[in-house]
Amino acid sequence: MKALVTGGAGFIGSTLVDRLLAEGWSVDVVDNLSSGSLTNLAEARSDRNNELSFHQIDICVDSVVELIERRKPEVVYHLAAQADVRVSVSNPVLDAQINVIGSINVLEGARRGGARKVVFASSGGTIYGEVDASELPVTEAHPLRPLSPYGITKRVFTDYLAAYREMYQLEYTSLALANVYGPRQDPHGEAGVVSIFAGKLLDGEPCTIFGTGDQTRDFVFVDDVVDAFYRASDRGGGLLMNIGTGRETSVNELYRSMAEAAGVTTPAIYAPARDGELDRSALDASRAKMQLGWEAWTEIPEGSRAVIEWERGRR
Repeated sequence: MKALVTGGAGFIGSTLVDRLLAEGWSVDVVDNLSSGSLTNLAEARSDRNNELSFHQIDICVDSVVELIERRKPEVVYHLAAQADVRVSVSNPVLDAQINVIGSINVLEGARRGGARKVVFASSGGTIYGEVDASELPVTEAHPLRPLSPYGITKRVFTDYLAAYREMYQLEYTSLALANVYGPRQDPHGEAGVVSIFAGKLLDGEPCTIFGTGDQTRDFVFVDDVVDAFYRASDRGGGLLMNIGTGRETSVNELYRSMAEAAGVTTPAIYAPARDGELDRSALDASRAKMQLGWEAWTEIPEGSRAVIEWERGRR
C-alpha cells in the first residue's frame, strides 16, 4: 500500500507516518516545515527498511498537484493546515489560502494521481460552533455553524470532498478531531495546554490556568487518533465522523493528573478567563465506533504520563 501524508512532519502527521510504516506501507510526506519538524521523522528516516520519501513543499503552490499526481498514492491523508483559530481571525485570507486553496490542490493531485481515497483532518472543536451544554457530547447530526474562519474552512473543504466523490468517485472520510494531545505536540493550538503544562512542570515553573479551571475539553490521545486515521483507510466512506472520547475533562482535572505524573505538588496559579473561550466541549464518537470499529482507549492519567516521559526524554 502507498500513502501520502500532508503535514506529515507535524505532531499528528508524523505519528501517523510511524503507524503506516509499521504496517508496511510506502509513505510520501509533504510538509513545508512551517510548523512541522524533521526531528519528528528522524527515527523513521533512519530506518533503511522504511519506504519513506520526504518532500519539502507548500500545499499552496501549483507544483504540489504535479508531485502528488507523480507519486500516485492510493490513500492521501490530508493533515496540512493553518491550524490556529486566532490567526484565522486576524488573517482570514491567509487561512483560506492554505485551508481551502491549498486543500483543493491536494484534492486535485489525489484525483489526477488516481488515489482511491482522501482522509481529511477536520476540527470537532470548531465546525459545530457554540453547542449548548445539554447537547454534549455533540453528534455529527448537530448543525455545522462554525464561528471562526478556521472552522468555516474545515466545513467548506468537506463540501469539496463530497463534490469530488460525486464527480470523480474519489472516496473520502472526514474526521472531526477533538483536542488531540500527546508526545511531539506543539504548545500552540487548542490542546496545547497539555504541552505547555508538561514543559512548565518539568522546569519547576508555575502553571497558569485561565478562568476557574472548570471549563472542559475532550482530550484524546494522539495514538488513538492515528488509529482512527488508519482504520479510515478503507472504511467510513463519504462520512464525517467525530474522533474523541465523549468525556469532558476539566482543566483542573488535567492539571492534577499531569502534576502527579511529573511528581509536582505545587498548585497552579489562576488568571482571568480569556475572551471567547468555550465553556464546555465533548464529541460523541458513536458513529466512528459503528463505522470504523474505533473508540478511544487511553485515559488522561496514562496519556499524561506519556507526555511527561516524552518531554523529560527530549530534554
